[in-house]
Amino acid sequence: MDSSDLRRLPRMDRLLAQPARADSGLPRSILHQAADEELSALRAGPGPVPESSELIRSILRRAVSACKSSLTPVVNATGIVLHTNLGRAPLAGAAVEAMTGAAGYCALEYDLEGRRRGDRTARVEALLCQLTRAEGAAVANNNAAAVLLSLAALAGGKGVALSRGELVEIGGSFRMPDIMAQSGAHLVEVGTTNRTRQSDYRAVVESGEAQFLLKVHTSNYKVVGFTQEASLSELVGLGRAYGCPVLYDLGAGLLLPPRQLGLPEGTPSASESIRAGTDLICFSGDKLLGGPQAGILLGRKWAVDAVKAHPLMRALRPDKATLAALEATLQLYQDPDTARREVPVLAMLSATQTELRPRAQALARRLEELCGDACALSVEDGFSEAGGGALPGVKLPTALVTLSPRDRTAEELDAALRSSVPPVVALLRRGRVTMDMRTLRPGDEEAVCHAVEQSL
Repeated sequence: MDSSDLRRLPRMDRLLAQPARADSGLPRSILHQAADEELSALRAGPGPVPESSELIRSILRRAVSACKSSLTPVVNATGIVLHTNLGRAPLAGAAVEAMTGAAGYCALEYDLEGRRRGDRTARVEALLCQLTRAEGAAVANNNAAAVLLSLAALAGGKGVALSRGELVEIGGSFRMPDIMAQSGAHLVEVGTTNRTRQSDYRAVVESGEAQFLLKVHTSNYKVVGFTQEASLSELVGLGRAYGCPVLYDLGAGLLLPPRQLGLPEGTPSASESIRAGTDLICFSGDKLLGGPQAGILLGRKWAVDAVKAHPLMRALRPDKATLAALEATLQLYQDPDTARREVPVLAMLSATQTELRPRAQALARRLEELCGDACALSVEDGFSEAGGGALPGVKLPTALVTLSPRDRTAEELDAALRSSVPPVVALLRRGRVTMDMRTLRPGDEEAVCHAVEQSL
């Protein structure tokens, strides 16, 4: 923009004095920032100065966008149940109600009967112990915190034996060696990437290099082929023989037996890990458990008590909303049938292709009525994923609805769906927009139909 155009730009005070500004009801500070950004963009760009009315509309659009929440509710049509970018586990209705109830004043650390200070996690810990038969339980704000707490409390200054095949990295560049260094523990690598035996652990224990045993479930990848790993029971036996505590990081964590959800046998569960005699286990609350973000710690009372007494516990403890949602979710687990029905993650994981196909056919019929000749639609079989660093390699048979637009590209239709209210996030496959019925929740079909109708 040349100097003559720059002189034609209105002054800030005149822009903010426009009647449209006052009628918008938006805060003056937000409008001031939007106007400043719009003027800066015009000064830097090559285009002409817009009319005053258009300039005001652009400023208002910026201001409205700035006031919108970044945590926009979306329709997940990807088939990825624990979609990390979409917030992982959707909460059960009871958990949402519990969070709302705890939003104001609540008896977080107050004993109403005794009129004295209470324990903020007592009820959640009691439920966890009841459901898993663990001696003790504790809750941190996520599983990374649970791992850090466990190592700091139990293995600070000690050598910790860990298989080279389990030196995991999860999202956000969280690497097990790095978190171990932060805890004050010393990593002792054993075995190889693809094969680690009990004898590899025994060697470093007998040499005095390691005084603590750690096993990490490779929940976000799978090593296949010429492989071997020391089982949890082998590590527990070794730990008992040599007096070395054993920590098992399950990662995703599962409370129900895998067969009740139609998952492969061998998928580790919390109860199974406790029964194996593990001193301490930890896992995420917002993965296969289907609750809020939290780090769950379970195990022997002495180990849990040591974690709870560590100074980091206060820095990494969960807030009242998290505890309310977690307690409500765990209460649903007291009846497995209720949990499978009411906890969205469990309902999605256990849904069969036979159950999903009629829903896909019904949605396709409705979309055909709306689209007419604008799209070619089909119902196909496919596979969903658990996602979220859980159940690597497990494919869940599902039913898909695909849309192939005739007068525009699939990428353009996909972008339009993501711009709808609420946004619909689908998959792009082979030049088609694909919607997986597994992750569509009750009422989502209406939102999908509305988004498609508005996008064509």
